[in-house]
Amino acid sequence: MHVCVIGAGLSGLAVAHALKERGIEFVCLEKAPDVGGIWRQPQAGERGPGYLSLHLNSAKQLTGYTDFPMPSSYPLYPRHSEVAAYLRSFAEWSGVLDRVELRTEVMSVRQDADGRWTVDSRGPDGAVTSRRFEHVVVASGHHTEPALPDPLPTGADSFAGTILHSLDYRTGSDFAGQRVVVVGLGASAVDIAADLSRHAAQTVLSVRRGLHILPKQLYGMSLDEIAEAPWWSEMTFAEQRSWVEQALLVARGRLSDYGLPEPDHPIFSSAVTLSDEILSRIRHGAVTPKPGIDSFDGDRVVFTDGTSVAADAVVYCTGFHMTFPFLPAGCPVAADGSVELYRRIVPADRPGLYFVGLIRPVGSISRLVEAQARWVTRIIAREVTLPAADEMRQEIGTYLAGIVQRYGRTRGASIQVDVGPYLAEFRESLPV
Repeated sequence: MHVCVIGAGLSGLAVAHALKERGIEFVCLEKAPDVGGIWRQPQAGERGPGYLSLHLNSAKQLTGYTDFPMPSSYPLYPRHSEVAAYLRSFAEWSGVLDRVELRTEVMSVRQDADGRWTVDSRGPDGAVTSRRFEHVVVASGHHTEPALPDPLPTGADSFAGTILHSLDYRTGSDFAGQRVVVVGLGASAVDIAADLSRHAAQTVLSVRRGLHILPKQLYGMSLDEIAEAPWWSEMTFAEQRSWVEQALLVARGRLSDYGLPEPDHPIFSSAVTLSDEILSRIRHGAVTPKPGIDSFDGDRVVFTDGTSVAADAVVYCTGFHMTFPFLPAGCPVAADGSVELYRRIVPADRPGLYFVGLIRPVGSISRLVEAQARWVTRIIAREVTLPAADEMRQEIGTYLAGIVQRYGRTRGASIQVDVGPYLAEFRESLPV
């Protein structure tokens, strides 16, 4: 077999479609019972980063695949079950389903002396199979290992309530009548807090550091539509930042007006949070903001300002460690936590290995993933030649230096990309 694709979510299916279009032999290994990635997990009741209130944060017309738009009957921001059904339909339409091996977990991926790759996988019957490939494309995502504060605040081990991670959260109705503290201000934290506030007796949002909260639309345009608009790309970075800052003042005012900490950094100098709900839920008294957690005391959660609340549960929405346990150590995540990939796809020292979807844009990821998939396919078809390893390492170093200058050394910053400039990197090497 020529190519092994790992994962059959949005990214893996884009790769499978690109390979099939070019007539390149491949197999796609997916450990779940069906295609669809995190979007099918909530309805299936499986543990994962998805939850029942999960919706797209990007507009459907830019999130669907170019050759297979989402149905016109879908709302602008479809819910998880609609996205899962769409991905399944795409897999059927594109004819890649017969190349997908479901309930097949990849155990290890290693490069042999001849440069080829051996992939060990465990099938639904529990048997482990070893196969060799010329190329391996990792499109499995990285939301599998929960990140919790280490150590947890004092008293956590004797807390009378339940401490869990967002990975274990499914729906607010599981906490009906309870007092719940949600920790964080990222996408999952604000989604979960808003969902809980409709079921829990009390919902508290504990925020250690302020982040910029953006509505899904500004001036009637989805943010991902803005990110791909020619007039936006023509602006300088300083002009883009100024435009958004002014728009946010009009749309929602200052975050301190809601009892949230003001961000200690300019917009686009760290990850942003998209939400149309959380500020409204705070204003309606359904969610109460608090600072970071200092300690636990019996059934009480004590915050850094000295106040405390009684709580039945604490949900840490503190992200995930970026790990790929089936790959060699240090690939592609370096010791300092940065992801080292040429064009955010290729590890410089491991020919034949590629990563698709290991990026974090502000806006829809679909166009970027499709561009990555098409570019990787052209490399595999020997229509594109990669630079020498030293040149790739130089590009990686330049990119990471720019990331540090803009975002600092924050976790996950090394996978941030800007939609317009990133797409432009591929236009010259992809056919029209």
